[in-house]
Amino acid sequence: MEDRSTLVAAARDSIRKGSKSFAAASALFDRETRERVWLLYAWCRRCDDLIDDQDHGGALGSAVGVTERLAAVRDRTALAFAGKPSGDPAFDALGLVARETGLTLEMAGAVIDGFALDAADWQPRSEADLMRYCWHVAGAVGVMMAVVMGVSPADEDTLDRACDLGLAFQLANISRDLAEDDAAQRCYVPLEWLAEVDIPPGEQMKPMHRRAMAKLAQRMCRMAHAHECSARIGAGRLQPRQRWAILAAAGIYGEIAREVERRGTSAWDSRTVVSNGRKLQWIARAGLRALRPVPRSCHKGADARRHTRSDLIAYASKQGVPLP
Repeated sequence: MEDRSTLVAAARDSIRKGSKSFAAASALFDRETRERVWLLYAWCRRCDDLIDDQDHGGALGSAVGVTERLAAVRDRTALAFAGKPSGDPAFDALGLVARETGLTLEMAGAVIDGFALDAADWQPRSEADLMRYCWHVAGAVGVMMAVVMGVSPADEDTLDRACDLGLAFQLANISRDLAEDDAAQRCYVPLEWLAEVDIPPGEQMKPMHRRAMAKLAQRMCRMAHAHECSARIGAGRLQPRQRWAILAAAGIYGEIAREVERRGTSAWDSRTVVSNGRKLQWIARAGLRALRPVPRSCHKGADARRHTRSDLIAYASKQGVPLP
């Protein structure tokens, strides 16, 4: 097993290559937290790439062998938590940060269940299904991030707020990536939503449905905003530099959702991105907001949430994990 400095260096390279926005926000953490965030990110990125046969995102690879790749992710993750060499630096990185912070195999398993949904070509039928997917692939990561930042596993409400940040991020990503997902023959818009606006499954990105899809994307962005507001309440309980980083990330990803909502039918003519200049503005703005109490508008906005972490855990348990 490689030493800590080598694992941290590999994790730093992974986040710089895989997520410029997240890398920018992570620079605001103190050194110890920053390195632990990188280590966790490296595992998440590697799992995603293994399941989708990719290299730090990009075009989806072959689905052949996905069952075996999913099994490998579970096996290597179990080895990491057992403190044994996994043969993969990203999984060894997870083992390291778990030993330093108290992350559990159960927390990681909730994330892996999200990869299993993708491996099974699963599509949500209802809004609850959509939010269950967001819980697995992003909300559960938010919970792990909170523990990495020192939040006690017993602090359920703050972990709920951390989950909400992940939910907001994923809803923003889905609304932005509808065209890219369609090209990869994936769709995360609930079938019930499509039926409400008379869009047949598989035809959601055809030109004649663009106006209706824009309304559905805007609906998703409004949901993202409610969870972002909740996350800002949780951020107010963190240490100053951690609060600064989380508020910066919330602002950057929140802008993605707001821009998709603003662009309407032109949201997928080109990929919605946040420029480096705007990222710097959000970082500066977050620094100021980190010094102030959580505004009342955040509490009001958070009241619009319809799904909580406990709801989603219970729903996921009831539904089970499909086989690829």
